[in-house]
Amino acid sequence: MASIPSGSKRSDDDVEAQNLLPLPTPQPDNTGRPSTPLDSEYRISGRTKLLYLAGYFLCNISLTIYNKLVLGKFAYPWLLTAVHTGSASIGCYVLLMQGHFSLTKLSFQQNAVLVMFSILFTVNIATSNVSLAMVSIPFHQIMRSTCPFFAVLIYRFRYKRVYSTDTYLSLVPVVLGVGLATYGDYYFTTLGFCLTLAGVVLAVIKTVATNRIMTGALALSPLETLLRMSPLAFLQAIGCALLSGEVSDFRRSHPEGPSRMLVLALAGNGLLALMLNISSFSTNKIAGALTMTVCGNIKQCLTVLLGIALFGVKVGIPNGFGMTVALAGAAWYSAVELRSKGRPKVVLPSIEVQDK
Repeated sequence: MASIPSGSKRSDDDVEAQNLLPLPTPQPDNTGRPSTPLDSEYRISGRTKLLYLAGYFLCNISLTIYNKLVLGKFAYPWLLTAVHTGSASIGCYVLLMQGHFSLTKLSFQQNAVLVMFSILFTVNIATSNVSLAMVSIPFHQIMRSTCPFFAVLIYRFRYKRVYSTDTYLSLVPVVLGVGLATYGDYYFTTLGFCLTLAGVVLAVIKTVATNRIMTGALALSPLETLLRMSPLAFLQAIGCALLSGEVSDFRRSHPEGPSRMLVLALAGNGLLALMLNISSFSTNKIAGALTMTVCGNIKQCLTVLLGIALFGVKVGIPNGFGMTVALAGAAWYSAVELRSKGRPKVVLPSIEVQDK
């Protein structure tokens, strides 16, 4: 997990990686234009990015193993989301009381932006949950593998950012490799396809929006962003659990209340989810939204590898070849994009100057 800064001395490369403070105000470059906050990740050293990404993957893998070995099958996705968001709310509030970060005074409009962000978070989960009932898991996974493609489109057409040719090329094996790694029985309905595609787009928009909240005009720290969003998402998850009948089903399955072991298992799950959320938000700010979508693809490969190593999952030759291709693509992307401290090219509108 990304560590919370203390009073210890930091190197020059790591000063800008302070994950609890906004990035410095952009300064004009040699063209006289201020550098855009969108390129904030390009002011961070590659070593720092890799350390944050390592923490993110460690938290992700830990939660995956924990859920498999300890929590088991907890068939209440909205209640589990409520556990995660509730744990994030409590954990961030404790850190706030301990003085690890402070709250920024926000306007009504800025608070409205955060409310909309929490709704986006909930709608994304709802869309994914509904679509999973209409498509096969391999099809859902291969659709999710296209997230980097949609991230590039958003940055290209919304923010006019152009990446290097090598960056674009490195994304090809990342996407195609995951497609092969998750190859299986593809099944989908027309509505399922549309909802899955919508879920992919919403997931990318959520990732980009998270980055913009922390590096754009608001410039909130990861912990403050998580604290402000989590209680809203918690209330929305509880509401969805009530409307979907999960609360009633849970009560029928546990007429005498949850057992002590289930309570402890959920508490452990919530703690790991808190660590993952802090690490995820911090890494998004440090490494950028596109890198987070690439990480999502690599996580799918690592999950399959974990299944092979720990649980004896059998995979075919195409799946193994796909994982190799995806991991090679990730290494290529890392060498090209993560270690770059130069800004990507931003396409600016030309200005015609008329002679008087």
